[in-house]
Formats: sequence, structure tokens, C-alpha cells
Amino acid sequence: MAASANTTATLQTNEIARIQERANFARLETVRLISIAKTGHYASGFSCAEILASLYYGVMRLKRGEPTWKDRDRFLFGKGHAAATLYPLLVDWDFFPKEVLDEYTRLGNPLGDHPDMTKVPGVDFSSGSLGHALSVGMGMAMAGRIQGRDFNTFVLLGDGEQHEGQVWEAALSAAHHKLRNLVAIIDRNEYSLDGRVEDVTALEPLADKWRSFGWSVYEVDGHDVPKLLSTLRQVISDVERSQPAVIIAHTVKGKGISYMESEFGWHLGWLAPQDEANAIAELKGQR
Repeated sequence: MAASANTTATLQTNEIARIQERANFARLETVRLISIAKTGHYASGFSCAEILASLYYGVMRLKRGEPTWKDRDRFLFGKGHAAATLYPLLVDWDFFPKEVLDEYTRLGNPLGDHPDMTKVPGVDFSSGSLGHALSVGMGMAMAGRIQGRDFNTFVLLGDGEQHEGQVWEAALSAAHHKLRNLVAIIDRNEYSLDGRVEDVTALEPLADKWRSFGWSVYEVDGHDVPKLLSTLRQVISDVERSQPAVIIAHTVKGKGISYMESEFGWHLGWLAPQDEANAIAELKGQR
């Protein structure tokens, strides 16, 4: 029994290390891609890097090289402006060649600042127009149930996106239909393009709002991979839960780059050569 327990612990340790490494890889690739495009969303992608890595390497059911596999788990990126952090993970799953990534945003390349489901293999919904993703995710979850498929649908939303009324219309409807195969994740980094989310339009008490709409609510540190992974797995394995679930992941905007953290001016920008070198050095120091 002791040997078996040690083996399990080693596997868990290796898995967590792998997810943390892939999150840092996604941040480094974000810097590289934005350097190609000469503009992009650093801080928004950095805040959700661990969430994306946990989903793609520890939670979601996917098939390597088969982005349209019918029984895959679906993922919708409400905050699609952070697509540069997602694309490297899709390449890592062999959904399209790395050479496509290397020409990010160049004329004729399918990869834009926001993901396009008609052009990018592995993208389940064209997002970036904030507020739509939860509605579409609800439709996918309902379709899966009607078709008798057991995939889960994950929707990653920005906290500033909670200002959109359509989010709450979808929340009401999903709870009404008891879509337990729908999981929303809120990247609660507390900042939007216009500044602190609470200063623009206050959301708190956010957890109570979602509960009042009929959702099962969980909260977690969105950068703590063991806790994040445990929470995500708890949500999808809870057979007693009949309602949709929302995970409020508390994060730091610009996480990983000290001069970007919680500085909302880095929501959109471009690094000068020395700043880029400093950012890469800081990220590589975290390996």
C-alpha cells in the first residue's frame, strides 16, 4: 500500500509540475506572439495561464490531433482578447502546426487577436465580443444532453465581462434547465480596460449573486495549481450536483511579470525590446 501511495503522490507531483510549466510556457509564448503582432493583451492572458493549463493538461477530455472529435469537452473563451495565451496550447495538442503560430496575425494567417472558430482548429467558438460565450456554452451543453453525449462544456469569463447583461440571462436559463455539464470559470483578476472592476460597476457579493441565480459556486486561488486542479475535478465528478457550476478563480492581472501585476495599463500594449528582454528573463527565472 505504501508503494502504491508513493507512486500516486509522484504522479500527482509530476502532473502539477507539468501544468505549472505549461502555464509558464504559455506566458513566454504570449510575449513572443505579441512581439510579432506589435500589439496584444499581455496581462489578461497572464492572469488565466494556470486556468488554461489546468483545463488542457489536467481536466478536459481531448484527443491529440483531433480538434473536432465529437465527444471532446468543449471550451469557450469569453475573454477572447487573451487568445495569444491559448493558441500555443492548441499547437501543443497538435491541432495545427507550429509554423502557423509563428506567423501569428500576419496577412493570410488564421490566428488573429481574437479566436475564430471558422479558421482555427481547436477553437469551439469565435469570441471576443464580451458576454456571448456563456449563452453559446449553454446551448452546447444542452445539445450534448439532448444527443446523449457526456462531454462537459467549460466557459472562461473575465470579471469585467460580468457587466454584460447577457451573462446573467444565460445564467438564469442554464440554472432553469439544470445543465450540470456546464462549468463557468470567472477570471477574477479585479481589473478591466477601464480600471478596477469594482470601481466601474461593483460585482460583490459575486458568489452570492451566482448562488441566487441557482448555480453551485466554488472559489479558489486561480494561480494555485493543486487547489485549482482539485476544484475543477471536484466540480465535474460531483454526481450529486444537478445545477451548473461556477468557479470564481481569484487571480492577479499580469501575473508573472512584476511590473505588470495589477497595472491595468498593460491590458493592451507592446513591450519595447529591453522591457521584453526583462519580461522573458523574469519568466524564465520561474522555471
